Amino acid sequence: MVGPVPVGGRSPVSAQSMTTTKTADVNATLAQVYALGGAGADIVRITCNDVDAAQGLAEIVPRSPVPIIADIHFHHRLALAALEAGVAGLRLNPGNIRKEAHIKEVARAASDAGVSIRVGVNAGSLDKDLLAEFGAPVPEALVRSALHEISYLEDVGFTDIKISVKHSNVPLMVESYRLLADRVDYPLHLGVTEAGPPPGGLIKSVAGIATLLLEGIGDTIRFSLTADPVEEAKAGRQLLEYLGLRERTGLDLIACPSCGRAEVDVIKVAADATAALEEAKLPIQVAIMGCIVNGPGEAREADIGIAAGRGKGHLFIKGQVVRVVPEAEMVSALLDEARRLVDEGVEARLAAADVSAADLADETRIELLEVQGDANRSEERRAAVADIATGEEA
Repeated sequence: MVGPVPVGGRSPVSAQSMTTTKTADVNATLAQVYALGGAGADIVRITCNDVDAAQGLAEIVPRSPVPIIADIHFHHRLALAALEAGVAGLRLNPGNIRKEAHIKEVARAASDAGVSIRVGVNAGSLDKDLLAEFGAPVPEALVRSALHEISYLEDVGFTDIKISVKHSNVPLMVESYRLLADRVDYPLHLGVTEAGPPPGGLIKSVAGIATLLLEGIGDTIRFSLTADPVEEAKAGRQLLEYLGLRERTGLDLIACPSCGRAEVDVIKVAADATAALEEAKLPIQVAIMGCIVNGPGEAREADIGIAAGRGKGHLFIKGQVVRVVPEAEMVSALLDEARRLVDEGVEARLAAADVSAADLADETRIELLEVQGDANRSEERRAAVADIATGEEA
């Protein structure tokens, strides 16, 4: 448990982030903690790098909307001070707190306080002896470091442990966690360390974290981006929702990539719709499609969507066209119907559909096919397939 948040076992995978403010600046740090919680972070980590930071934690923890983990490096007494401040968890780096007696002292104090510890191995701060032995921060070295640190905690009967073996190289990060998962039953905290700024940092983080989550490895995650930490929290939460590991709480927007058939600027419509729907905080899946030819059919699993066609927007719910609106009103109509959908439910909105909308959409689809042609050459292909299937043997 990290405060009230369960980690591991059958618990939902949790999303984490870390503040970037000076911890001694209590108000600024609290403001960021609230922003992170609002963006989807279940747990927030805060640096505790000096006495002023530890004192700041004493004021931050009781006012925080989410559990706080203290990030500890080098000085074990700051871990003890953070426990006194009331944090819900500690992160210890085996690469820079080396004295066995100090580690065990922290473990005993954490046990008394009912506080969990994350053993946070990092490729960039691997213990020098292990680095010399293995020659590089390879997966075997990271796992060895974690197991060695865990042994100190277990020696004093401490088992409220999470583990991370982060690496900036995605394949090495994945392999490190796979090795660790084969060796321990403790919950694992996933992350690609020093992933960098978006979009590269996002791509690396998703590649590593999603790979492991889809293999059933991982219990809590953090995107380590060179960006506003709110972006970390949002990305982490979205990933968990997209993978079906957490219930959707925000917008999931799908859109076609656009093509020569598109009757509108799909990129602009999608951007405008995203901004409007995110501001409305509607937890639904929305589709933006560039044309009526394939739009509703291809996006029929979406809760709601809109497809463009000849100056009009065809609004559909679960693939059924329910309204046709002028092109200029596409986004506003979509927002209005989305709100009604959330308030009233799918069946009620389908029952309220414009009975002529589906026929009008079909007429527009046929018109576009006549003007633009069928890019998929459906009829031609069907005929060719039939000829082959029914042809005589040579």
